[in-house]
Amino acid sequence: MTTALWSFALVVGLLTLTPGLDTALILRTSALGHRRQAWGVVLGIQTGTLVWGTLSSAGVTALLTASQVAYEVLRWGGAAYLVWMGVGMLRGRGTQAVVEDEPTDGGFGQGWRRGTLTNLLNPKVGVFYVAVLPQFIPAGAPHFAAGVALTCVHVVEGVLWSAVLVGFAKAVRGWLRRPSARRLMDRVTGTVVVGFGLKLALTD
Repeated sequence: MTTALWSFALVVGLLTLTPGLDTALILRTSALGHRRQAWGVVLGIQTGTLVWGTLSSAGVTALLTASQVAYEVLRWGGAAYLVWMGVGMLRGRGTQAVVEDEPTDGGFGQGWRRGTLTNLLNPKVGVFYVAVLPQFIPAGAPHFAAGVALTCVHVVEGVLWSAVLVGFAKAVRGWLRRPSARRLMDRVTGTVVVGFGLKLALTD
């Protein structure tokens, strides 16, 4: 089990370090000074990861690979959510000053909901776990317990890398106090989010 754990840690570690939608959301939220909401996004994303891993360990997410209808419903729902969220960022005026722990940012709960939905509405995460997780569960090991344990490794790596991202964003927060910089951040992140939504909708 130890060898499988380290092998899986390496695979998901490389995946975690690869820039993507999660990175964009965490950087944008934390760079704008919304510390509680940023950690809400982080833990929401990891909540989604834990749910996908647990369902995969129980064999539930195999339905995504077996049922084209289930996959398509989730895929289009996720794409619509990402495009809606990205367009909202693109339409933001960026005129509000950045303030540490700003009360109008929606707080931890809003960030957690955003991170969780972003993760759970991406069927490719579920398919990844269906395809990859069983390969690292040793023969004879309890499938469900081993699968959840491996998923927890992914969650821990995700939280640690997110802490690095939040720290980096804090370092450039002074520049982002300017409305023009905030508008730029919203435009870049909104474009990335919409792009991921369109990619999810248009790619099999």
